[in-house]
Amino acid sequence: MQESSVPYFSQWETPGMTLQVLAHGSQALLGDPLWRHSGAATIEEYARWAVNVCGMACLKMILAARGEIHPTLELARACTRYGGYVVNEIDASIKGLIYAPFVRFAADRFALNAETMTGVETSAIPELQSKRRFFIASVHSGIRWPERQPPSKGGHLVLVTAASDEAIRFHNPSGHDEASQADVTLPLAVFDRFFANRGISVDA
Repeated sequence: MQESSVPYFSQWETPGMTLQVLAHGSQALLGDPLWRHSGAATIEEYARWAVNVCGMACLKMILAARGEIHPTLELARACTRYGGYVVNEIDASIKGLIYAPFVRFAADRFALNAETMTGVETSAIPELQSKRRFFIASVHSGIRWPERQPPSKGGHLVLVTAASDEAIRFHNPSGHDEASQADVTLPLAVFDRFFANRGISVDA
């Protein structure tokens, strides 16, 4: 597959920080020198949110493909107002992305035609791509190492930009190097090991 024309954005402002985050958790992001680009008010707010915004990174890429650049945390705050994230102030946890509120948010704020999809076989993704340009797919975050067997499926979101009967191409907001970040291409059978058979189909 050829490279896509869709700009790539990591869920961290410094894309090369993935391995540090894996080793030290969100605290690693307190050392991200580019944190202000996220739209966060403080570096603490950035570190708290960045580990939860793979979905907003996917949305940011979709919007960038049509020439709009929005800070990731500004998108997250707006989506939260729709119920796309639920913030627990007691234990500081963040739940999301919640698909149905996100679909409403994307339609209201950006006129995106989106639909929550469940029970999606990996083999059906090419047909979805023929109807809408993008598919935000729920996969295990270990997809950055496709040669490994994941312990489960789902929990992380990637942006599928193309699919054929043989392969799927996607941008991974938490890839750890260039090869695992932008225009990653995997055979359907490999993608299937990580894919949780759900996601959001989006037409920009």
